[in-house]
Amino acid sequence: MSRFFYIIVLYFFALTASAQDFSSFSQAKKYLSKQITEDSRTLYCNCGITKRGKKLVPDTTSCGYAARLPYTRNGKENARANRIEWEHIVSAWEFGHQLQCWQQGGRKHCRKVSEKFRKMEADIHNLAPAIGEINGDRSNYRFSMLPNTEANYGACPVKIDFKLRRIEPPYYARKRIADAYFYMEKTYGLKISTQQRKLFTAWQKQ
Repeated sequence: MSRFFYIIVLYFFALTASAQDFSSFSQAKKYLSKQITEDSRTLYCNCGITKRGKKLVPDTTSCGYAARLPYTRNGKENARANRIEWEHIVSAWEFGHQLQCWQQGGRKHCRKVSEKFRKMEADIHNLAPAIGEINGDRSNYRFSMLPNTEANYGACPVKIDFKLRRIEPPYYARKRIADAYFYMEKTYGLKISTQQRKLFTAWQKQ
């Protein structure tokens, strides 16, 4: 798949509902899940997405993804490696932490008392399909370049450094990520550090 076509597929999720607002994260996820087509791809690994009933699963044969941890500590299969989740590109921690409600009680409290947080959490311009394991590993880590870090997900080129708490996305996802950050800044007043702004500005030009 060409880089251009990949970007078009990613933007499809935002453009198809650009005129709609969702009052909750769950509503946004349900809507986006219905928009999945045979051309849809995951953000970090460029994997195809397959529908199995109401569930979305990654087509690992299309991208070469292999789980970093195939099994949990209890010896059970790592379920998150076999499902699609909706990733907040700007993490909920990052945009939520800038709101007063987060200081008073975290994510649950913000959902309860802040309409702004609920809109930010449910904004599909900041959501993208990702393999659950990578969504979990990314956590609330900031985006960065990691020249000395190796990828640990088979042929999927995303890199995550757990000690530095940083993630380097593959080149084909960088513009989408940068656009999401600047969209959240323009729409909700998200604060972006000077270092991150410089990085995202460069990514937008790729």
